[in-house]
Amino acid sequence: MLHQNRALPLWLKLLFSAWILFWAPSFALMLGVQNYFWLCNVASFLILVGLWWESRLLLSMQWLSVALVGAFWTLDVGVAWLTGVHPIGGTEYMFDPEHPRLARGLSLYHLILPLVAGFAMVRLGYDRRALWWQTALTWWLLLLTFLFAEPERNINWVQGPFGAPQEILEPLPYLIMLAVAWPLLLYLPVHGAMCWLQGARRLR
Repeated sequence: MLHQNRALPLWLKLLFSAWILFWAPSFALMLGVQNYFWLCNVASFLILVGLWWESRLLLSMQWLSVALVGAFWTLDVGVAWLTGVHPIGGTEYMFDPEHPRLARGLSLYHLILPLVAGFAMVRLGYDRRALWWQTALTWWLLLLTFLFAEPERNINWVQGPFGAPQEILEPLPYLIMLAVAWPLLLYLPVHGAMCWLQGARRLR
């Protein structure tokens, strides 16, 4: 439900809507609709809905989804751009001349999503239920991409970490390990920091 006195500015909602209207069909044409199943791409759509609904829960979920992922993506691209070495991996496509140049440019949204979701957290506050809801959404998307996405695309790294296929574990044990590691390593630290910040503010 929209509030009569909006906590989130209208210009942000309109600007982000315009971005989605350009980004979404462009990615579909260049990379196919399967690309939408990436968690960061799902986050784009859910942030858009969260902005218009001013939903603390939805925006908090996507803050968990993009905060550390965006930071690691930026670190990997930045270091690779300066040194030619990827300290983390998974962003090699940004330097692949066979990858569409426009797609590489549009992938800079990994810098934008944490800023938008973070701004929403400042204005609306963090919903502690986000950890459980985002974990459930992640598990669902991992299962969908494992079952239906083309294996060579390795969407959400369901075939192997950092964009490369793995052969150490059988597919199902690896998927289970990934489902545990994703929220544990990427969501829980952000959730803990947000809960600590909320507690610190109440003590003031």
